[in-house]
Amino acid sequence: MAETRPHRPAVRPAPTARQRAADIAVWAVKVVSRAAALALALYIAFRIFPTNPANSLVQFVESVATTLSLGMSDLFRLADARWQVLVNHGLAAVVWLVLGSAVASLIRRVSP
Repeated sequence: MAETRPHRPAVRPAPTARQRAADIAVWAVKVVSRAAALALALYIAFRIFPTNPANSLVQFVESVATTLSLGMSDLFRLADARWQVLVNHGLAAVVWLVLGSAVASLIRRVSP
């Protein structure tokens, strides 16, 4: 029977500057896309549940969500305003998440 040798883990070389830059770019894209989706989700929650429209946080989230809605805020016209906000801004949040993941994946694939 052959003598077995203990397994040695592979030693990974230190990442290059380009690899570190690509990792930072991937991280930044993911953070931005997830923050945009979170802002849209907060806006949906503020519109579905009763909130004080004079509150500064509600006003800030509304202004950010209006900017981040990608023109989808009036894509579908539904009878209930709450459902309309949920569908339109929810779709925009999903688009942000999908685009963020796609761009991050593309950066990973292109990086050395």
